[in-house]
Amino acid sequence: MNLKLIVMNVISATIFASNGSAQQLNYPATRRIEHTDEYHGVKVPDPYRWLEDDRSDETAAWVKAQNEVTFGYLDKIAFKKKIFTDLEKAYNYPKYSAPGKKGDYFYFYKNDGLQNQSVLYRQKGLNGNLEVVLDPNKLSADGTTRLTVFSLSKDGAHAVLGFSKGGSDWQEYQIMDMKNLSMLPDKVEWVKISGAAWQDNGFYYSRYPKPEGSELASKNENHQVFYHKIGTLQQNDKLVFEDPANPQRFHIVSTTKDEEYAFLSVSDRGKGKDGNGLWVLKKGTSEFVPVKEEITDFSFGVIENVGSDFLIETNENAPNSKVMRYESGSKTWKTLIPEKPEPLQSANVAGGKLFVSYSKDVTTRAYVYDLNGKLENEIRLPGLGTATGFGGEKEDTFVFYTYTSFSYPPTIFRYDIDMQKSAVFRSPEVSFNPEDYETKQVFYPSKDGTKIPAFITYKKGLKRDGSNPTILYGYGGFNISLTPSFSPTRIPFFDQGGIYVQANLRGGSEYGEKWHEQGMKLKKQNVFDDFIAAAEFLIREKYTSPERLAIQGGSNGGLLVGAVMNQRPELFKVAFPAVGVMDMLRFHKFTIGWNWIADYGSSDNADEFKVLYGYSPLHNIKDGGKYPATMITTADHDDRVVPAHSFKYAAELQAKAGATSSNPLLIRIDTNSGHGASNTKKALETQADIYAFMFENMGLAWK
Repeated sequence: MNLKLIVMNVISATIFASNGSAQQLNYPATRRIEHTDEYHGVKVPDPYRWLEDDRSDETAAWVKAQNEVTFGYLDKIAFKKKIFTDLEKAYNYPKYSAPGKKGDYFYFYKNDGLQNQSVLYRQKGLNGNLEVVLDPNKLSADGTTRLTVFSLSKDGAHAVLGFSKGGSDWQEYQIMDMKNLSMLPDKVEWVKISGAAWQDNGFYYSRYPKPEGSELASKNENHQVFYHKIGTLQQNDKLVFEDPANPQRFHIVSTTKDEEYAFLSVSDRGKGKDGNGLWVLKKGTSEFVPVKEEITDFSFGVIENVGSDFLIETNENAPNSKVMRYESGSKTWKTLIPEKPEPLQSANVAGGKLFVSYSKDVTTRAYVYDLNGKLENEIRLPGLGTATGFGGEKEDTFVFYTYTSFSYPPTIFRYDIDMQKSAVFRSPEVSFNPEDYETKQVFYPSKDGTKIPAFITYKKGLKRDGSNPTILYGYGGFNISLTPSFSPTRIPFFDQGGIYVQANLRGGSEYGEKWHEQGMKLKKQNVFDDFIAAAEFLIREKYTSPERLAIQGGSNGGLLVGAVMNQRPELFKVAFPAVGVMDMLRFHKFTIGWNWIADYGSSDNADEFKVLYGYSPLHNIKDGGKYPATMITTADHDDRVVPAHSFKYAAELQAKAGATSSNPLLIRIDTNSGHGASNTKKALETQADIYAFMFENMGLAWK
């Protein structure tokens, strides 16, 4: 059918809805079809199944019609342009990554301020002249091609550069000659869930076969490991490993810094297993031999080799993780650093030392050990925040790390290993006075009495009278911890009297594997209860009120927002479910969605189906329900959580509640963007729209 005709048909058929603000909305009607699936004897309608086809003209027309309504609404908000200007001003300062050393050069990323992509630089020594290695801003007209991988060979003579277009998770690898910074003709396509692990004159990488259907929505199966030799065609790459009998497994190869050993990590999350198996290939041999052959719920991550022995981080019989030494000759294990009450956050080897960090109440503690596991000293950090980095080469005498918190912009420190002292290497040039702002950590009770931590940040002088516009952000899943971090786009919000709250819900890694398990599968409701309890706490303590509270989350956090909107809509005035997993019965049908079964369970299992169906955002929208003002955000190139989740959810929300809701129920669909914003401009535009939508629906003005 002609696309223009479809667009006109979609736009002309509308559902009328009024809005609490001055605007009135006409939602595009979404065609319903007679389609029903049966799960364990339960018949479940899926009237918007056709929206799963991201290549159809009708879906494209629906996207266009929805965006016309959404951007028509947003563009009429009087103060939206000022918000964008304020965000640009706050964001416009130089941003650096910590340097990494290889040979004579230090490599790092820098963004001058508002560049769409950070530029990769190098310099000889720490005081040498800057040299541009690659400027991704020159790779596409709209600045949406990103540099996703930069992996140097052991001798620093070559590097693998990975590129992603339009926000997609698909990557293309190329090779750069580091002597003259020229690109070689080598190209490796259809790379996903992969690193670039150098050994000799080539590297290992992981890829999927070229998709037969939609490259952005088709299920990805049969993850293969190849070895690419410099100067050859991809079609001649050596197949190192595949397992067609288990198509829903990840196979990822890494190598030690001396390139003497290659490790194959195999995970089977499609079958609900949360850990991985581990195999090793010694240079000069032809066969991987098992270190841990059985794939269970225990994880094994290689830190580095010490001769023929391997330092390995694992949570086997240690929910908070420990560091072990595996002696490959005798195949015996020795505990090097035992499990602590706090979960292990990271472990790196540099300068002949082990740098290990832990998370205590969601803030970093960093320590230095010798390679036999003897504690030497603690690295004193500036405060209660997040520290990352500590990596380096064997011969290094110092390492870099980055420290940040909600009111402490990312600052790069240089740690002298012999002197056991840190010094600021590079301070940010952001126009921001930390003394004007305050962060407090609170512990509030969830429904079952469990104490949940949360960070609350605002400008000093705030009155707790229930009138403050507040954003409550959460995630709660996949063993991921939400740690303290600085965002310049929050500064203008704080200056408008706003409060930002980050809740550390169960399902994450904040308190180790046990905390994760309390928010998985059949216990997922704990995550929603924790988030709801956070809202109730903020209201009870008069930080805000239901009329001034917005909730926000992305991906698994988008699922969180959608679920609690259905369960307790009266608690929130505004909701921002971003790139969410909204159809809990079919998430495993697209791209790598099967990988999430380990956390969610699957509708193929009768007991898990019952739980999933009970909270699935798409399937629990009530007819005539009174929902918060909602702006769903997604993007056309999101091939991690495909936009069909958000499309179907928006269609159902508008159909069931649009005619009776006094609040707008919109979907904002970005183009040439993916699971996150594909460039700086898009990120700032999205954030400006979020603040504008929030303030408009709270009856506030941005001054």
